[in-house]
Amino acid sequence: MVRSMTGFGRAKLTIDGLDVTVEIKSVNHRYFEFTSRLPRGCNFLEEKLKSFCAQYITRGKVEASVMIDDCGEGNTEVEVNSAYAASLVSKLNKTAEELHIENDVKMSSLILLPDFLNVKKRTLPDETVTAAVLKAAEEAVCGFVEMRETEGARLKGDINGRTDFILKQVKFIDERSPKTVAAYRERLEKKIKELLGDKTVDEQRLLTETAIFADKVAVAEETVRLKSHITQLNDLLNAGGAVGRKLDFIVQEMNRETNTIGSKAQDAEITRAVVDMKSEIEKIREQIQNIE
Repeated sequence: MVRSMTGFGRAKLTIDGLDVTVEIKSVNHRYFEFTSRLPRGCNFLEEKLKSFCAQYITRGKVEASVMIDDCGEGNTEVEVNSAYAASLVSKLNKTAEELHIENDVKMSSLILLPDFLNVKKRTLPDETVTAAVLKAAEEAVCGFVEMRETEGARLKGDINGRTDFILKQVKFIDERSPKTVAAYRERLEKKIKELLGDKTVDEQRLLTETAIFADKVAVAEETVRLKSHITQLNDLLNAGGAVGRKLDFIVQEMNRETNTIGSKAQDAEITRAVVDMKSEIEKIREQIQNIE
């Protein structure tokens, strides 16, 4: 299935007392480029997440964001700095005696001191954190890929509609081209008769000039190649996978053949058809820039 390079997926799981949220998003890019936003102290996740995402993503600028909240039971330990408190109270009592004032130090006052309580968060092994994050990433990437495939299907449908239109224009050109040669012969014969008056028209010369013109405006080879390129393009769209670069090359070839047809055109209707085709090819090219 064809995939867009634009996607977003999010998952939130609670594993081993960890609330883990992973977001994966991507936008268009020529190659695979990965960046991450990680909690402090979790830089060890960078390469693991990059390798994980590379299994599902071939092209695109990808960003993975990870948020971790340790909510497990017993994950926090509080220590009272008793030595610090005892020393402080002793000094305050001594100062109060020297100044002959009442020492009204209470526990509520000590708690407010920055060094009185030492709160320690549990330290989890890197392997535990990695397993939890990758588990959440697996769920996030499912939504991410689904969004890419949905958008890819929409792009495929749009491109198919435009190639159908181009094929109709190619058919029109194939049918119109012989008529332009016949019309040229008629114009040439009429002009010669006007110039020669009653003299006999040299039929052989007329045939020669007509043949030269026919060769000059012949576009059969170009239309055959153009139809072949469209077939290749549709086959790639149906095959799916990371076909964006191949599609881009084929569209360049389609544009080249169409330009050649336009340069050979000696007919207003064919020129109009070429202009319409070029417009559709440009729109296809723009859409393909979004395909992985």
